[in-house]
Amino acid sequence: MSTTPQRCNTCGKTFYKMAGSPYETCAACQTVNLFNQKIKAPVLFRVGQLISAATTQYHQDLQRQTSTASAPQNRGRKRAVLCGITYKGHKKKLEASVHNVKSMQQLLVNKLGFPNASIVILTEEESDRSRIPTKRNIKVALQWLVQGCQPGDSLLFYYSGHASQIPDEDGDEADGYDEALCPLDYRVAGVMLDDEINATIVAPLIQGVTLHCVADTCFSGTLLDLPFLCTFNQHGLYKWDEEHQLTNKGTRGGKAVCISACADNQNSADTSAFTGNAIGALTYSFIKTIETESKLTYGNLLSSMRKKVNHAQQVVGRFAPHASPMSQEPQLSSTTRFEIYSEPVIF
Repeated sequence: MSTTPQRCNTCGKTFYKMAGSPYETCAACQTVNLFNQKIKAPVLFRVGQLISAATTQYHQDLQRQTSTASAPQNRGRKRAVLCGITYKGHKKKLEASVHNVKSMQQLLVNKLGFPNASIVILTEEESDRSRIPTKRNIKVALQWLVQGCQPGDSLLFYYSGHASQIPDEDGDEADGYDEALCPLDYRVAGVMLDDEINATIVAPLIQGVTLHCVADTCFSGTLLDLPFLCTFNQHGLYKWDEEHQLTNKGTRGGKAVCISACADNQNSADTSAFTGNAIGALTYSFIKTIETESKLTYGNLLSSMRKKVNHAQQVVGRFAPHASPMSQEPQLSSTTRFEIYSEPVIF
C-alpha cells in the first residue's frame, strides 16, 4: 500500500501517511494528525484528545439518534379496541354494530392518526377466533389495550352492543345497580360488570396516559364507574356530580373519560334517520362532530352530539310514528373534574 510523506505541524518531523487513512500518528511527539477531507488540511489532536473527541462525537451522535427515535414515543402511542356485537340469531339482533365498528375504524385511521396495526377489532365477522367478541376475548383485548402504557399514550375503547343492569352486590352504586356489557356468549359466560371493566382499563392508567371510552349501548352513563358524572339542567348549565359511593375506582395518575350513549336509566338506539342506513345514534353523532368541527372542547363535543341525537329522535317521531322512539342523551363522565368548555378533546 502506498504512503505519502507528511510533516508534523507540532514537531516538524516527517512521517508517512498511509493512503486512505483519515489520520496518522507522529512517532516523534505522538501527535495525531487528523486529515479532514473537506478542508484539505491536517487537524491536530493529542492521542488522548482524539479518543476523547471520538467518544464525545459518539455520544452526540447517539443522543441525536435517541432523540430522533424517541420523538414519536414522546408524542405517545395510540391504541384502540373496537368491539361490535350483532347477536346473530337472537330475537334482539342489532343490525348496525359491525357497521358502527367499521365507521369508527375509518375515523381513527383517517382523522385521528391511529395506526391500523394498533387497532384490535372484535366482531362476529372476524376469521380469527381470538377476535370473536366473547367475554374472554374482550377481556384479553382490554388487557392488551393498557398493557405497558407509557406517559403520552392515547387509548380508546369503543363498544357497540347490548348492555344490561343487574342489582349491585358490593354497595358501590348510588342507584343500586351495576351496569354491564353483554358479550356474545353472555348466556354462558355471563356479563362483564362495570367493576371489572374499571379494574381492567381504568385502574392501571399511569400519569400522562389518557383513556377514552365511547359506549354506544343502553344503560351506559356510568359504564366505567368513573367518580364524576357531568349533568346538565334545563338551561344548559352543567355541574359535576360526584358518585359518593364509588370507592377505589381511581387510576394511578392517568385520566379516563367516558362518552356514552345515554344515562343509566335510558336506552340507546340504532337509527336510519341520519343516512338512510342503520347506524348507532351515538356513533354517528360522535363521528360527524369529530370530522366536521375543529378545536373541539368536551363541552362543544357533547353539545353537538346531543343536538344531533335530538334531531334524529324528532325525525323518528315525525316520520315513523309506529317505530320505537329513541330516548337518550349522550353522557360524559371522568376520573377528574374539569372545565368542559375549555378542555380540548385530544385523541
